[in-house]
Amino acid sequence: MQNFIYNGKTTLSHLGVIKSQGVDAANFLHNQLTQDFLMIQEGESRLAAFCNAKGRIQASFLGIKKNAEEILLICDLSLLPQTLKRLSMFVLRSKVKLTDASQEFSISGCIGKTASDLMHDSPPWRHQVFASTDMISLYPSLGLARVLCIAPAGVLPIGPSVDLDAWLWADVHSGVAMLDVACFEAFVPQMLNYESVGGVNFKKGCYPGQEVVARSQFRGTLKRRAFIVHGPSPFQSGQEIFSSHDPLQPCGMVVQAASWRNQFAAIVSLQTQATLQGSLHLGSLQGDALQLQDLPYPLLEDI
Repeated sequence: MQNFIYNGKTTLSHLGVIKSQGVDAANFLHNQLTQDFLMIQEGESRLAAFCNAKGRIQASFLGIKKNAEEILLICDLSLLPQTLKRLSMFVLRSKVKLTDASQEFSISGCIGKTASDLMHDSPPWRHQVFASTDMISLYPSLGLARVLCIAPAGVLPIGPSVDLDAWLWADVHSGVAMLDVACFEAFVPQMLNYESVGGVNFKKGCYPGQEVVARSQFRGTLKRRAFIVHGPSPFQSGQEIFSSHDPLQPCGMVVQAASWRNQFAAIVSLQTQATLQGSLHLGSLQGDALQLQDLPYPLLEDI
């Protein structure tokens, strides 16, 4: 499938930026998110989640530690306003200012040779700055390198262009989901494999939902995981998945969807048992049959 996508860049207009600025920027986010922003070095990036007290994800981010007093959080625009409001409720006396900085930046994705030329096939979450542009190496997909670029407004990487649909198709096939508003508070991080792709630090201190997230990891087998599926018609985030093994209740949900040249794919969070027996269907047992695809990364068995 990679021959459908080739090489180039595209503007990611569905993403926005929350800026955390001040002497307590790192400490504040360290206490709110699943990632250790105190130990992350300046100029590093990480995947992170903001959870409620029950460990359910309210938003997911790519976080960039620009310096000790400035961190950028890249998230889906559909979640940005409410996430900014919820995070701001916890600022209290912390010396940090949270703002919607989306208008200050151009966010774009590069794939294929364009991405390789920028980051030289760096491992996931590696960060570097070139000519005022922050670049994050993402998980590869379909055999292709991918880089997220955050530049001053109006600035785009040099190179040919690809369709946004092509980028989203590859994004789904990376198996690393970013939440939108349709999946608000639907999952704990492990239901999206975040512990396996560097999105949870189990050695850091407390944050909202930390006890639930830790308990999910260390007490027994995880019962829900993220998978990639294909189907004959379009998916939408938030749609339910049903299994023929238990047709009375949904066994999962669509997290992130993509279509490319009349092909349809999605990242879905499923009960692991549903992937082992029976057939999977979109919306109801009478809905389209779905086909599981291989994940491009291994799942961690333990920590």
